[in-house]
Amino acid sequence: MNRAPTYPDVETMLIGPVVPTRDCGDCTACCTHLTVNSPDFAKPAGVACRHLGQDGCTIHAVRPHICRTWFCVWRRRTDLPDAARPDRSGLLISLNFVDRPQNCLEAVSVNVRMLPGSDAIRSGMAAAILDRLCDRLVPVWFSDGEEKMLLHPSADVARHVLSDTPPPASLATEVAAWRDRYALFDADRPAGG
Repeated sequence: MNRAPTYPDVETMLIGPVVPTRDCGDCTACCTHLTVNSPDFAKPAGVACRHLGQDGCTIHAVRPHICRTWFCVWRRRTDLPDAARPDRSGLLISLNFVDRPQNCLEAVSVNVRMLPGSDAIRSGMAAAILDRLCDRLVPVWFSDGEEKMLLHPSADVARHVLSDTPPPASLATEVAAWRDRYALFDADRPAGG
């Protein structure tokens, strides 16, 4: 739940605005499963927030700024069904910002985390959600708690983006689009190249 300090509206630009007709309801997945590292509040992933009670946030009216302004992807994408809410689907979807990414496709990306006990793969919910998320020029990573896998862009496109090798003609336009968008996160490659 880190906020990109120099791009305060990057979430809206990449995944859309908060959907006014959606609210968290009884879902508190982010209160337990995400790392929070902000000036006014911090907690590790996998540890319930100290303010999380049996009926939800015990300090909701005065909760920290990060908790007031951060929203999961389900709250921002109208094309995700109600069943995709994290407590219903077993999948927590967030836009991640990595300060020191291993590669440009990790710097700003959508991360789909399978929550403990989730049956989202078996039920087909994971596939349905991932199909919808892999429609934009935003990297999508999937984590089952043990492994993290890049699902979008495709392996062929990602290989050419990351290795800076010339792609075949059939992939040239797509590889160029990814390189142009994410070059600013790759210190070894000049923008546009």
